[in-house]
Amino acid sequence: MAHEQKHPYHLVEPSPWPFVGAGSGFVLAAGAALFMHGKPFGAPMMIVGLLLVLMTMFFWWRDVIREAHYQGHHTPVVQLGARYGMMLFIASEVMFFLAFFWAFFDFALYPRTGEWPPEGVQTFDAFDLPLMNTLILLLSGTTVTWAHAALLDGDRKNLLLGLGITILLGISFTALQAIEYSHAAFGFSDGIYSSTFYMATGFHGFHVLVGTIFLIVCWCRAYVGHFTPEQHFGFEAAAWYWHFVDVVWLFLFVCIYWWGA
Repeated sequence: MAHEQKHPYHLVEPSPWPFVGAGSGFVLAAGAALFMHGKPFGAPMMIVGLLLVLMTMFFWWRDVIREAHYQGHHTPVVQLGARYGMMLFIASEVMFFLAFFWAFFDFALYPRTGEWPPEGVQTFDAFDLPLMNTLILLLSGTTVTWAHAALLDGDRKNLLLGLGITILLGISFTALQAIEYSHAAFGFSDGIYSSTFYMATGFHGFHVLVGTIFLIVCWCRAYVGHFTPEQHFGFEAAAWYWHFVDVVWLFLFVCIYWWGA
């Protein structure tokens, strides 16, 4: 009884994963930089770094799930702090994309070449694959909301169904964007238009991929019964992230694909 916890906060145990994660990120970044500069050992170093990052993510998240679901450390106070943390993370992501939008509008409104898009650049038709991807993401936003409502009602069947459909829509979006890139009439290094276009849409595509993996993990956790109507922050964070990805794409579609072309 002398060691009984008398507060609602979670004092985490010493963990190796922050240190291992920092080292893994350094190896990945250094390998990517060497690879992009054509060094022969850059690609193997980048692959090793990526595998180390994935390993860190798996074991670190395993520990967090264990603390939340099996050890009961994620009290309402701890969950509130996690929610604030997720909000701040999404706010930082907003500023990340704001930088790319700023660059695009700077060159679009004050083109150095006299016109925008620059002469010779064949842009995408906004109402072809980009519109289809917009509809897919909007639909995925409704299905993840459906899954959240089912979770709050204790309806495990519709939770799994809604999450599964959302995951399939996320995979469809990524596949269509890959097809779109394969038909692009310009490359990444073909000028300022192509650079800003690929940086903005490419990083968004990466976020869709991360969000899809996030939802797959949530589906697996929902299948084994980790989530309850009272405790499901992991799913809630995934849903917030997915809605953020939806909103960013709407701005990309309107500003870059439609207006910018």
